[in-house]
Amino acid sequence: MSLEPILTVEDLNRFLETDFSEVHTDGRIFEVIATGPGFATMRLDPQDKHLRPGGTVSGPTLFALADVTAYITLLAHIGPVALAVTTNLNINFLRKPRLEPLQCTCRILKLGKRLAVLDAAISALGAQELVAHATATYSIPPR
Repeated sequence: MSLEPILTVEDLNRFLETDFSEVHTDGRIFEVIATGPGFATMRLDPQDKHLRPGGTVSGPTLFALADVTAYITLLAHIGPVALAVTTNLNINFLRKPRLEPLQCTCRILKLGKRLAVLDAAISALGAQELVAHATATYSIPPR
């Protein structure tokens, strides 16, 4: 398989609207902002309800951002396979993220017929310093 994306940013945001609308349960906080060879980037606009005591964006919120971005990155490269599922996701929380827009850039490390391994880097929007890093494995259903 090629690492050239076959879905555009618009296609991926439309997929979230139509096939995975549950991701918008908290409102429109997730948005695909870029895709390219072997990667995709999403934006998260956290709200007060995504904070934990101490004013930091919660771990479950960062985990969700990494997971959704990995899913979108995979779909950008294999097409709208809604039943691709996470089989593993490990995350390291590196720094305290403030209540501000965050970005997650996910890169494909391996894309096989049945499994994909991806790397996710989360930072404040436009910043270089990571607040979290994750690796994810996805199971791809047979065609």
